[in-house]
Amino acid sequence: MTLVVAGSLLAGCSAQGANGGPRRTGSSAHTASPGAAVSPSGGSTATPVFTPDAGLVPRTSRDGQRLVDSVVFAPGDWGRGFVAQDPAESTPGTWAVLDDSCRWAREKAPRGVLAGLSRYSLLPAGGGKGAVKVTAAATAHSSVLGADEQLSTTLEEVLRCPEQQPRADERITGLNSLGTPFGTREQDYADDSVLEAGQYVEKGGAAQPYEWMVARLGKVVVAVSVTGGKGHTEHELQQLGATALGRMLGRVQQRLKEK
Repeated sequence: MTLVVAGSLLAGCSAQGANGGPRRTGSSAHTASPGAAVSPSGGSTATPVFTPDAGLVPRTSRDGQRLVDSVVFAPGDWGRGFVAQDPAESTPGTWAVLDDSCRWAREKAPRGVLAGLSRYSLLPAGGGKGAVKVTAAATAHSSVLGADEQLSTTLEEVLRCPEQQPRADERITGLNSLGTPFGTREQDYADDSVLEAGQYVEKGGAAQPYEWMVARLGKVVVAVSVTGGKGHTEHELQQLGATALGRMLGRVQQRLKEK
């Protein structure tokens, strides 16, 4: 599953963002000003994109962990040359939280979150091009409402924190976001989705384009982030992220469909 439509939507939103200066990083990808952000649908769609086999939907933390382990991209899934970052993945039993100071931290997963996993990969600099950093993540919730609330929160965080700090030496600025529920002309691949875009700066270096793409299928939320250095076009980075997100959504369907 390749998100061709998502890729073009990202391109349009990123172009709008570039006219307004730097954009934020860290989570999902794009569009005009934060004030123009569109909320997700606010609940499950009347006709879901995919109806899983009820017997395969995770109900325990162990089942949820097995699912996210099998869905989330490892370095080799991104393509030739990608290696694990340090750390290579998140601590089990935690999920990312944006605090009141707009800094990201890992905290114990709340009730209702069966399991979550983030893996961090890197395409090292070489051949005259800068490094590409990517994140792949998945969260298994115990309810559709909980999964939907994760996307709503993602949109709200951009309004609250248009500048964010993923790590001590990293900043994402000028963040903008767009929510696109299933059934719109731009989105036919997930029950709901959020796209964000911004600019990523590490250790006082040059600003780099940043994309964060999030999508929900039922009780499962998958996400990818992509940021690339010198020599990597925004279109190239957008396609990398959209392809990864589509393939992860495909993995969710493969693991939860009736045999």
